[in-house]
Amino acid sequence: MAGDNNVFLEYHEPDIISILTLISFFLFLGISEWLADKVLRAGLIGQIIVGLIYGVPIANILAVGWQETFLALGYIGLILIIFEGGLTIRLDLLRQNFILSVVAALLGVLTPIAFSFALLYAGFGHAPLEAFILGTALCSTSLGTTFVVINSASSQGRDYSQTRIGTVLISAAVLDDVCGLVLVSVIHQLRGIADGEGLGWIIGRPILASGLLAIFTPLVAKFIAGPAFRKLLEPRLQKINRHRVNLVVMVLIICAFLAIAAYAGASVLFGAFLAGAFVSSLRKTNDATDEESLEFIDTFNKYLGGAQKYILQPFFFASIGFAIPFLDLWTGEVIWKGIVYTLLMVVGKLIVGVTVPIWDLISTKRHQSDETGSSTRDALKSSWAPAALLGTAMVARGEIGLLIIQIGLNETPYLTQKAFVIGVWAIVLNTIIGPVSVGFLLKQVGPRILDDKQWGVQAKVQESDVELSEVTQGEVGHSEEPTRGRNAGGP
Repeated sequence: MAGDNNVFLEYHEPDIISILTLISFFLFLGISEWLADKVLRAGLIGQIIVGLIYGVPIANILAVGWQETFLALGYIGLILIIFEGGLTIRLDLLRQNFILSVVAALLGVLTPIAFSFALLYAGFGHAPLEAFILGTALCSTSLGTTFVVINSASSQGRDYSQTRIGTVLISAAVLDDVCGLVLVSVIHQLRGIADGEGLGWIIGRPILASGLLAIFTPLVAKFIAGPAFRKLLEPRLQKINRHRVNLVVMVLIICAFLAIAAYAGASVLFGAFLAGAFVSSLRKTNDATDEESLEFIDTFNKYLGGAQKYILQPFFFASIGFAIPFLDLWTGEVIWKGIVYTLLMVVGKLIVGVTVPIWDLISTKRHQSDETGSSTRDALKSSWAPAALLGTAMVARGEIGLLIIQIGLNETPYLTQKAFVIGVWAIVLNTIIGPVSVGFLLKQVGPRILDDKQWGVQAKVQESDVELSEVTQGEVGHSEEPTRGRNAGGP
């Protein structure tokens, strides 16, 4: 045995039990994902179940140190999932549908909080702060689950991230989590508020930080970083392997955004999404076909996509299983109250889908004189499938909900164990119901959503087209034929 003053980690061969345990964990993560995808059309459910079994909640097969390691690696996987979402989102559609996304996000935040007060405070007799904490936990939308479900459905030659409803869904989910994480900062400081500390800066800091990041990121990308990258940096890098350049740029930018978001008081997940959108705007290669013009998404798929999909992403969903207090869920009162609360929270997110037919109805009324043959009934009939996708895809709460509710239990004196378990029931069941519902919905009406002229894949409008249209017609025209090819998703 070496002395105590050694400044290195002693190397010891892992014992055979540890090796076989890890191999079985990796194997069952893969098998459970495949099986759950076949049965439920939501492979992530299987990985959550494996995390439950191998983690502390049930069998505690993995050592706690390994579980903590996998949780950290899984969080990196979550960051990469969200970064990829920002990298592939249609920024032109995001700008065009920003108001609708904000309306959907606000409805997705306020409705669960209102329902929580109605059921828990008025119905079950819990304290107002308990209802507020649980409502905050259930107002979030699992960004990781949302992106994984969309990507899984898009893997068969169909890309739902390029649809108008997909863009509204992703942006509304991002805004939901920003609101949820702003509210969690309030929950985090409830003890201090009770002691007389000021509430203004506690609430104001994350709002201010998130707002400034959302405002300055596109401005810097459009007017400073993008032109500088294309005019000054790229010409000097022509002889360097393009994948290497892309990889270095992506790593530097995502690290910078994560650090800025964390130290400013915003969410690092919001920073990861903005980093992806920022990177996607640096290079415009829509007309290029040579090797010198590889897009960032190509580099991501080549160097990071495999590790994310087969290692880090399974770790993330398994880590959700690690955090579920499974054995505490099974008492009579908690079960029926948890199921009732679950159903109410499902409705609280499904109701977000009504923004789609309402938006269609308003648009139809506004342009009815210009659109021959269109009618209110036709608009409402065609909008039910996109509306169902928007509502069901926002049902999953996942990692953010568990984070918020555990902060409420462990760091404030206001949340009781019974209310905590009721909230966990709703989070877990919603995280199962949401992806399963989306899987079956897309199997039935997925092609219909993609081909929908109003909410499906939209033609990419280039900035040059916008400028020309503004000069000649005074407005931007939209083509009904969907853009083909991978480059349709660039900003």
